[in-house]
Amino acid sequence: MEQSIRTQPPGPRRRPPAAGRGREAAEPGPAAPRDGGAARPTRLRPAGPAPLLARLRRRVQAGGPRTGPPTRLTGIGTGVFAVLGTLAFGLLDQFLFGGLGTLFGLGFVLVCFQAAVRVRLADLPAAPISGPIAFAVTVGLLAPAQVPGVVGQVLALCSGLAMRAGWLFGGTGLAALIVVARFVAQRRIRRNRG
Repeated sequence: MEQSIRTQPPGPRRRPPAAGRGREAAEPGPAAPRDGGAARPTRLRPAGPAPLLARLRRRVQAGGPRTGPPTRLTGIGTGVFAVLGTLAFGLLDQFLFGGLGTLFGLGFVLVCFQAAVRVRLADLPAAPISGPIAFAVTVGLLAPAQVPGVVGQVLALCSGLAMRAGWLFGGTGLAALIVVARFVAQRRIRRNRG
């Protein structure tokens, strides 16, 4: 019969306590750090809304302009922004002046500018494409039709686009110029880095 050569029970081995120190010094408790230095900060965040409120309070107390990169729109977001912005200016112009006039045109140019500036670099073509679509949707919805029916709506849309072609080409051209300038600037930045 063979006897086991193991003399200690399985599991982690215990170290003997150091000479001159008691058991308390040899085995640190859960509150005491192992290396004897200062306790390390934990990565756990306290539960509850207190950290969020503290961050909001710091941001309000700072009071300065927002730092960091500006908010960027996706391709779909640019299209929705262009349609809603152009439609809002069209409704405002119709409410104040009874038709689609100068306020609508200036609002469309402003919406095209904002869409071209705020669109993501990956979705740059969305800005000059969404502007004319938004313009056509707004003119189609708000331009009065002389002839009832579908044919009257199509004729009203075509005549509305023809009469406001200057605003349409101006806003779309501005968006296209900004998009091209951003694309060229981004390529130069990448070339200089590489």
